Amino acid sequence: MSEIKIVCQNKKARHNYSIEDTLEAGLVLKGTEVKSLRNGKANLVDSYAIIDGEEAWLLHFHIDAYSPATQFNHHPMRKRKLLLHKKEINKLIGKTQEKGCTLVPLKVFFKNGKAKIDIGIAKAKKLYDKRAALKKHEADREIDRAMKSRNR
Repeated sequence: MSEIKIVCQNKKARHNYSIEDTLEAGLVLKGTEVKSLRNGKANLVDSYAIIDGEEAWLLHFHIDAYSPATQFNHHPMRKRKLLLHKKEINKLIGKTQEKGCTLVPLKVFFKNGKAKIDIGIAKAKKLYDKRAALKKHEADREIDRAMKSRNR
């Protein structure tokens, strides 16, 4: 049984994008980055992934500096490599060449002691799609409230 501890999530991703598919990838990190992640000092907002050649990279993923490691600290916004199989990278290359598709990180977590990230293949939502999703969410919440009050 695998132990999963979620470090951070990109809550805006599901609001701004419609997620078509997700992949779990490993992260290549330095020691101070792992310690900072274990403390929950990370931010996925505005981060995205790219495919460069036959390698996948995560850009603009902010991991705070680990305060006890003074001079040996990492750069908070450095480019980080994603660990994926060649077959998965080829799949991502095909998907990202479609118009409007991008790779968006959804959440960072530890699984069996190793840092992992969920990458979503996403298409940007239009403003009217966002409004419709928000209306549906509000309607569902109202229905749930009505059902709870009726069952009391």
